[in-house]
Amino acid sequence: MIVRQQPSFKDILFAIRGSILPRIARRLVTIALLSVVAILAAIEHPGIFAKISAVPFTLIGIALSVFMSFRNNACYARWWEGRRLWGELIISCRSFARQTSTLGEKDRRFLLRSLCGFAAGLTARLRGDDEPAAIASWCTLDNVDKAPNPTNEVLNQVGKYCLTLMHQEKIGAIHYSVLEKQLAQLSDVQGGCERIASTPVPFTYSLLLHRTALIFCITLPFALAGSLGWWTLLPVLLVAYTFFGLDALGHQLEAPFSLEPNALPLNAMQRIVEREMLGLLGEKELPPLLEPHNDVLS
Repeated sequence: MIVRQQPSFKDILFAIRGSILPRIARRLVTIALLSVVAILAAIEHPGIFAKISAVPFTLIGIALSVFMSFRNNACYARWWEGRRLWGELIISCRSFARQTSTLGEKDRRFLLRSLCGFAAGLTARLRGDDEPAAIASWCTLDNVDKAPNPTNEVLNQVGKYCLTLMHQEKIGAIHYSVLEKQLAQLSDVQGGCERIASTPVPFTYSLLLHRTALIFCITLPFALAGSLGWWTLLPVLLVAYTFFGLDALGHQLEAPFSLEPNALPLNAMQRIVEREMLGLLGEKELPPLLEPHNDVLS
Protein backbone atom coordinates (compact mmCIF):
# COMPACT_ATOMS: atom_id res chain seq x y z
CA MET A 1 0.00 0.00 0.00
CA ILE A 2 1.36 3.41 -0.95
CA VAL A 3 1.90 5.55 2.14
CA ARG A 4 2.43 9.22 1.34
CA GLN A 5 1.15 12.55 2.57
CA GLN A 6 -1.33 14.53 0.54
CA PRO A 7 0.44 15.63 -2.65
CA SER A 8 1.75 19.16 -2.82
CA PHE A 9 1.60 21.25 -5.99
CA LYS A 10 5.14 20.11 -6.81
CA ASP A 11 4.14 16.47 -6.34
CA ILE A 12 1.14 16.92 -8.61
CA LEU A 13 3.40 18.16 -11.38
CA PHE A 14 6.50 15.99 -10.98
CA ALA A 15 5.93 13.01 -8.64
CA ILE A 16 6.53 9.64 -10.34
CA ARG A 17 7.04 7.33 -7.35
CA GLY A 18 3.72 6.32 -5.93
CA SER A 19 1.80 7.24 -9.09
CA ILE A 20 0.33 4.89 -11.66
CA LEU A 21 2.42 6.47 -14.43
CA PRO A 22 5.19 3.80 -14.56
CA ARG A 23 2.55 1.14 -15.23
CA ILE A 24 1.01 2.93 -18.21
CA ALA A 25 4.07 4.70 -19.66
CA ARG A 26 4.38 2.37 -22.67
CA ARG A 27 0.74 2.84 -23.62
CA LEU A 28 1.05 6.62 -23.31
CA VAL A 29 4.12 6.61 -25.54
CA THR A 30 2.22 4.56 -28.12
CA ILE A 31 -0.69 6.99 -28.08
CA ALA A 32 1.71 9.93 -28.36
CA LEU A 33 3.36 8.40 -31.45
CA LEU A 34 -0.02 7.77 -33.05
CA SER A 35 -0.96 11.36 -32.32
CA VAL A 36 2.21 12.62 -34.03
CA VAL A 37 1.42 10.46 -37.07
CA ALA A 38 -2.13 11.87 -37.20
CA ILE A 39 -0.86 15.45 -36.85
CA LEU A 40 1.74 15.04 -39.60
CA ALA A 41 -0.86 13.46 -41.88
CA ALA A 42 -3.27 16.35 -41.24
CA ILE A 43 -0.53 18.89 -41.99
CA GLU A 44 0.62 17.07 -45.13
CA HIS A 45 -2.91 16.47 -46.42
CA PRO A 46 -5.26 19.18 -45.12
CA GLY A 47 -8.85 18.04 -44.83
CA ILE A 48 -7.97 14.32 -44.74
CA PHE A 49 -9.78 13.92 -41.40
CA ALA A 50 -12.51 16.47 -42.11
CA LYS A 51 -15.28 13.86 -42.05
CA ILE A 52 -14.23 12.54 -38.63
CA SER A 53 -16.27 14.47 -36.08
CA ALA A 54 -15.37 14.81 -32.43
CA VAL A 55 -19.03 14.63 -31.35
CA PRO A 56 -19.23 10.80 -31.23
CA PHE A 57 -16.08 10.73 -29.09
CA THR A 58 -17.76 13.04 -26.60
CA LEU A 59 -20.69 10.66 -26.21
CA ILE A 60 -18.49 7.56 -26.10
CA GLY A 61 -16.17 9.24 -23.58
CA ILE A 62 -19.05 9.98 -21.21
CA ALA A 63 -20.34 6.41 -21.44
CA LEU A 64 -16.83 5.03 -20.96
CA SER A 65 -16.27 7.21 -17.90
CA VAL A 66 -19.47 5.94 -16.27
CA PHE A 67 -18.61 2.34 -17.12
CA MET A 68 -15.09 2.75 -15.74
CA SER A 69 -16.39 4.30 -12.51
CA PHE A 70 -18.63 1.26 -11.94
CA ARG A 71 -15.69 -1.11 -12.39
CA ASN A 72 -13.38 0.89 -10.14
CA ASN A 73 -16.06 1.06 -7.45
CA ALA A 74 -16.39 -2.73 -7.62
CA CYS A 75 -12.61 -3.16 -7.36
CA TYR A 76 -12.35 -0.70 -4.46
CA ALA A 77 -15.16 -2.55 -2.66
CA ARG A 78 -13.04 -5.73 -2.84
CA TRP A 79 -10.00 -3.83 -1.51
CA TRP A 80 -11.97 -2.28 1.35
CA GLU A 81 -13.62 -5.56 2.30
CA GLY A 82 -10.18 -7.17 2.50
CA ARG A 83 -9.00 -4.38 4.80
CA ARG A 84 -12.12 -4.71 6.95
CA LEU A 85 -11.59 -8.47 7.28
CA TRP A 86 -8.00 -8.01 8.42
CA GLY A 87 -9.17 -5.40 10.90
CA GLU A 88 -11.57 -7.99 12.31
CA LEU A 89 -8.70 -10.49 12.49
CA ILE A 90 -6.64 -8.11 14.62
CA ILE A 91 -9.61 -7.37 16.88
CA SER A 92 -10.42 -11.07 17.34
CA CYS A 93 -6.81 -11.87 18.21
CA ARG A 94 -6.80 -9.12 20.82
CA SER A 95 -10.09 -10.32 22.29
CA PHE A 96 -8.95 -13.93 22.37
CA ALA A 97 -5.70 -12.93 24.07
CA ARG A 98 -7.54 -10.89 26.68
CA GLN A 99 -9.91 -13.78 27.39
CA THR A 100 -6.96 -16.13 28.08
CA SER A 101 -5.33 -13.87 30.68
CA THR A 102 -6.27 -16.22 33.55
CA LEU A 103 -4.56 -19.26 32.01
CA GLY A 104 -1.12 -20.53 32.95
CA GLU A 105 1.92 -19.34 31.06
CA LYS A 106 2.41 -22.60 29.13
CA ASP A 107 -1.19 -22.79 27.92
CA ARG A 108 -1.36 -19.12 27.05
CA ARG A 109 1.93 -19.21 25.19
CA PHE A 110 0.70 -22.07 23.02
CA LEU A 111 -2.56 -20.30 22.22
CA LEU A 112 -1.15 -16.86 21.47
CA ARG A 113 1.76 -18.11 19.40
CA SER A 114 -0.73 -20.22 17.46
CA LEU A 115 -2.63 -17.02 16.64
CA CYS A 116 0.62 -15.61 15.28
CA GLY A 117 0.95 -18.79 13.21
CA PHE A 118 -2.60 -18.33 11.93
CA ALA A 119 -1.91 -14.75 10.81
CA ALA A 120 1.36 -15.81 9.15
CA GLY A 121 -0.32 -18.77 7.46
CA LEU A 122 -3.18 -16.64 6.14
CA THR A 123 -0.74 -14.10 4.70
CA ALA A 124 1.20 -16.90 2.98
CA ARG A 125 -2.01 -18.52 1.70
CA LEU A 126 -3.34 -15.31 0.18
CA ARG A 127 -0.02 -14.53 -1.51
CA GLY A 128 0.76 -18.04 -2.71
CA ASP A 129 3.70 -18.60 -0.37
CA ASP A 130 4.61 -21.66 1.73
CA GLU A 131 1.87 -21.93 4.38
CA PRO A 132 3.35 -24.73 6.53
CA ALA A 133 6.71 -22.96 6.69
CA ALA A 134 5.10 -19.67 7.70
CA ILE A 135 3.08 -21.41 10.43
CA ALA A 136 6.05 -23.47 11.66
CA SER A 137 8.01 -20.30 12.38
CA TRP A 138 5.56 -19.61 15.22
CA CYS A 139 4.18 -22.92 16.46
CA THR A 140 4.73 -26.65 16.10
CA LEU A 141 1.45 -28.40 15.38
CA ASP A 142 0.75 -31.96 14.26
CA ASN A 143 -0.20 -32.70 10.63
CA VAL A 144 -0.33 -29.05 9.58
CA ASP A 145 1.85 -29.72 6.53
CA LYS A 146 -0.44 -32.61 5.49
CA ALA A 147 -3.72 -30.73 5.88
CA PRO A 148 -5.47 -29.45 2.71
CA ASN A 149 -5.87 -26.08 4.44
CA PRO A 150 -2.95 -25.60 6.87
CA THR A 151 -4.14 -22.21 8.13
CA ASN A 152 -7.56 -23.59 9.01
CA GLU A 153 -5.87 -26.57 10.69
CA VAL A 154 -4.24 -24.12 13.10
CA LEU A 155 -7.69 -22.98 14.23
CA ASN A 156 -8.85 -26.59 14.49
CA GLN A 157 -6.00 -27.48 16.81
CA VAL A 158 -6.42 -24.34 18.88
CA GLY A 159 -10.09 -25.25 19.27
CA LYS A 160 -9.19 -28.78 20.37
CA TYR A 161 -6.70 -27.37 22.85
CA CYS A 162 -9.38 -25.11 24.34
CA LEU A 163 -11.71 -28.11 24.59
CA THR A 164 -8.99 -30.02 26.43
CA LEU A 165 -8.61 -27.11 28.84
CA MET A 166 -12.33 -27.30 29.56
CA HIS A 167 -12.14 -31.04 30.19
CA GLN A 168 -9.22 -30.43 32.54
CA GLU A 169 -11.39 -27.83 34.31
CA LYS A 170 -8.88 -25.07 33.66
CA ILE A 171 -11.69 -23.11 32.04
CA GLY A 172 -15.46 -23.41 32.36
CA ALA A 173 -18.01 -24.16 29.67
CA ILE A 174 -18.97 -20.49 29.36
CA HIS A 175 -15.31 -19.48 29.10
CA TYR A 176 -14.83 -22.10 26.37
CA SER A 177 -17.84 -20.81 24.41
CA VAL A 178 -16.42 -17.29 24.55
CA LEU A 179 -13.06 -18.47 23.18
CA GLU A 180 -14.80 -20.56 20.53
CA LYS A 181 -16.72 -17.47 19.39
CA GLN A 182 -13.44 -15.68 18.64
CA LEU A 183 -12.13 -18.72 16.76
CA ALA A 184 -15.33 -18.76 14.70
CA GLN A 185 -14.77 -15.09 13.90
CA LEU A 186 -11.22 -15.85 12.74
CA SER A 187 -12.59 -18.66 10.57
CA ASP A 188 -15.08 -16.21 9.02
CA VAL A 189 -12.23 -13.82 8.29
CA GLN A 190 -10.25 -16.54 6.53
CA GLY A 191 -13.27 -17.60 4.51
CA GLY A 192 -13.97 -14.02 3.45
CA CYS A 193 -10.38 -13.47 2.36
CA GLU A 194 -10.36 -16.74 0.41
CA ARG A 195 -13.61 -15.73 -1.30
CA ILE A 196 -12.08 -12.45 -2.48
CA ALA A 197 -8.83 -14.11 -3.59
CA SER A 198 -10.56 -16.90 -5.53
CA THR A 199 -13.31 -14.82 -7.18
CA PRO A 200 -11.88 -12.17 -9.51
CA VAL A 201 -13.88 -9.55 -11.34
CA PRO A 202 -15.39 -11.35 -14.39
CA PHE A 203 -12.85 -11.47 -17.22
CA THR A 204 -15.35 -10.43 -19.90
CA TYR A 205 -16.28 -7.35 -17.87
CA SER A 206 -12.65 -6.23 -17.63
CA LEU A 207 -11.84 -7.14 -21.23
CA LEU A 208 -14.72 -5.04 -22.55
CA LEU A 209 -13.45 -2.01 -20.65
CA HIS A 210 -9.82 -2.56 -21.73
CA ARG A 211 -10.74 -2.82 -25.41
CA THR A 212 -13.11 0.13 -25.39
CA ALA A 213 -10.61 2.41 -23.64
CA LEU A 214 -7.80 1.33 -25.98
CA ILE A 215 -9.84 1.85 -29.17
CA PHE A 216 -11.10 5.21 -27.91
CA CYS A 217 -7.58 6.50 -27.17
CA ILE A 218 -6.16 5.16 -30.45
CA THR A 219 -8.81 6.81 -32.64
CA LEU A 220 -9.19 10.09 -30.73
CA PRO A 221 -6.07 11.76 -32.26
CA PHE A 222 -7.49 11.37 -35.79
CA ALA A 223 -10.64 13.26 -34.76
CA LEU A 224 -8.70 16.18 -33.28
CA ALA A 225 -5.59 16.48 -35.44
CA GLY A 226 -7.30 18.35 -38.29
CA SER A 227 -8.61 21.16 -36.07
CA LEU A 228 -6.06 21.32 -33.22
CA GLY A 229 -2.78 20.55 -34.94
CA TRP A 230 0.05 20.02 -32.49
CA TRP A 231 -2.26 20.94 -29.62
CA THR A 232 -3.84 17.52 -30.20
CA LEU A 233 -1.19 15.95 -27.98
CA LEU A 234 -2.46 17.77 -24.88
CA PRO A 235 -6.08 16.53 -24.71
CA VAL A 236 -5.24 13.10 -26.13
CA LEU A 237 -2.52 12.36 -23.58
CA LEU A 238 -4.63 13.77 -20.77
CA VAL A 239 -7.55 11.51 -21.70
CA ALA A 240 -5.25 8.51 -22.20
CA TYR A 241 -3.54 9.11 -18.85
CA THR A 242 -6.92 9.25 -17.10
CA PHE A 243 -8.47 6.19 -18.75
CA PHE A 244 -5.36 3.99 -18.72
CA GLY A 245 -4.49 5.12 -15.18
CA LEU A 246 -7.94 4.29 -13.79
CA ASP A 247 -7.86 0.99 -15.65
CA ALA A 248 -4.48 0.03 -14.16
CA LEU A 249 -5.49 1.22 -10.68
CA GLY A 250 -8.67 -0.86 -10.81
CA HIS A 251 -6.59 -3.88 -11.82
CA GLN A 252 -4.41 -3.45 -8.72
CA LEU A 253 -7.35 -2.93 -6.36
CA GLU A 254 -9.07 -5.98 -7.82
CA ALA A 255 -6.40 -8.18 -6.18
CA PRO A 256 -6.08 -6.63 -2.67
CA PHE A 257 -3.79 -9.37 -1.33
CA SER A 258 -1.18 -9.22 -4.11
CA LEU A 259 2.22 -7.55 -3.99
CA GLU A 260 1.15 -4.61 -6.16
CA PRO A 261 1.94 -1.12 -4.76
CA ASN A 262 -1.72 -0.38 -4.03
CA ALA A 263 -2.50 -3.78 -2.49
CA LEU A 264 -3.11 -4.24 1.23
CA PRO A 265 -0.06 -4.32 3.55
CA LEU A 266 -0.59 -7.88 4.82
CA ASN A 267 2.93 -8.19 6.21
CA ALA A 268 2.52 -5.00 8.22
CA MET A 269 -0.84 -6.10 9.65
CA GLN A 270 0.55 -9.55 10.42
CA ARG A 271 3.40 -7.85 12.29
CA ILE A 272 0.85 -5.95 14.42
CA VAL A 273 -0.64 -9.27 15.56
CA GLU A 274 2.81 -10.71 16.29
CA ARG A 275 3.95 -7.72 18.33
CA GLU A 276 0.79 -7.57 20.41
CA MET A 277 0.64 -11.31 21.12
CA LEU A 278 4.32 -11.43 22.09
CA GLY A 279 3.91 -8.31 24.21
CA LEU A 280 1.07 -9.96 26.15
CA LEU A 281 3.33 -12.95 26.71
CA GLY A 282 5.87 -10.69 28.40
CA GLU A 283 8.45 -10.70 25.60
CA LYS A 284 10.83 -7.77 25.87
CA GLU A 285 12.35 -7.80 22.40
CA LEU A 286 9.49 -7.39 19.96
CA PRO A 287 9.88 -7.48 16.18
CA PRO A 288 9.87 -3.91 14.84
CA LEU A 289 6.93 -2.42 13.01
CA LEU A 290 7.38 -2.58 9.26
CA GLU A 291 8.21 0.73 7.63
CA PRO A 292 7.38 1.81 4.07
CA HIS A 293 10.09 1.16 1.48
CA ASN A 294 10.07 3.75 -1.30
CA ASP A 295 6.68 4.89 0.07
CA VAL A 296 5.22 1.36 -0.28
CA LEU A 297 4.16 -0.61 2.81
CA SER A 298 3.97 -4.33 2.06
